Amino acid sequence: MGTKMRPADGQMALAEMKEFAGFAASTQRYIRRSLDVGLDRKDAMTQWSRDVVEAASIRAQHRVYGRLDRIRSLVPDDSGLDEVEPFMSPLITVTAFDLGQDRLTSFGAYRFLYERLIGAHVRPWLPGAFCAAAALPHLHPEKRRALLQSISEAAATAPGWSNREPCFYPEWVDKIEPSQPN
Repeated sequence: MGTKMRPADGQMALAEMKEFAGFAASTQRYIRRSLDVGLDRKDAMTQWSRDVVEAASIRAQHRVYGRLDRIRSLVPDDSGLDEVEPFMSPLITVTAFDLGQDRLTSFGAYRFLYERLIGAHVRPWLPGAFCAAAALPHLHPEKRRALLQSISEAAATAPGWSNREPCFYPEWVDKIEPSQPN
């Protein structure tokens, strides 16, 4: 039996599409590429590599994203400190890699990607991982400032988070040349 889509799912998907459309083109491209790598959707090297620099970045991303399966299995159910260290350490490492690629320029873009890479249950942990990775010295001080200023007080201090899974997972779209009327 198939899954029935409710009207709220359609509204949520449209809201997510609108949010995605608000990101810069380079951010949209990076999110689509990252989803291909992290969810093993397509051959990211063939799909996304435009030159040797990007090919090297994709190879590095594959290595770093190798931690995602472990991260997904370790998302704590509560705030028990015993569960935080084995989960947060690899999450911060993967986050630091992505922020260092200079394509995720805000907490919103980061959250959008990681909700899809890991799942809705990671939401409570994203502000902490983002702030920790954004404050690391591998980023230029101006980049650190811009990233840390991009997280709103509401996102950083939210009293609760939705457990609803994302509906929209952006993918590569081939350009189609408009046909000329005969």
